[in-house]
Amino acid sequence: MGCFELFAREGIHSVADLKGRSVGVGALGNSSHIFLAATAAHIGLDPAKDIHWVTDPAVEPIDLFAKGRVDAVLGAPPEPHQLRARKIGHVIFNSSVDRPWSQYFCCMLGGNKEFVSKCPVATKRALRAILKATDLCVREPASIAREVVERGFTDRYDYAVQALSEVSYDRWREYDPEDTIRFYALRLHEIGMIQSTPQKIITDGTDWRFLNQLKRELKV
Repeated sequence: MGCFELFAREGIHSVADLKGRSVGVGALGNSSHIFLAATAAHIGLDPAKDIHWVTDPAVEPIDLFAKGRVDAVLGAPPEPHQLRARKIGHVIFNSSVDRPWSQYFCCMLGGNKEFVSKCPVATKRALRAILKATDLCVREPASIAREVVERGFTDRYDYAVQALSEVSYDRWREYDPEDTIRFYALRLHEIGMIQSTPQKIITDGTDWRFLNQLKRELKV
């Protein structure tokens, strides 16, 4: 599930309040920009016209926000923890708990089409390993947080264990990935970021066989 949190300055209380405001992103077209553009479109804003997107290759978006150069920024762990610790801004949107975004997958797994076709056994094994690791995050967030720190992915154990405890990793058995593709593709199609229709993307670019098999095999 999602782990994005949208931080904003005083006076901004909702995504709708971003109209005419500046938002820091790492680059146009990256995951933060696309996600926020879809979020803005969903509540009726035109992300291309109503929001001023700010990028700076020399400064991280979170630092742009901390320095007061932008009005809002989308953060993923450990950035939200850092901003809260520094008492900078306030959260107006959390994709892990706020509807409708919390009802859909955020991260999804893609594979090379030729590889998946030629190597179905290897594909399923890779997916099984990832899903078993996901379940491990639910059962043992503290030990996984230590692994994350020891392997150098982050240097703060407390932030890592908090993030692992907050994200609903166990919902992969419940959610419908096709609904997720349809929901996001429709938003992006509406604002012209993609040309294909949601149904064409689902028909030409998805394959749920392995996931459906593993849902039956990897029971709780």
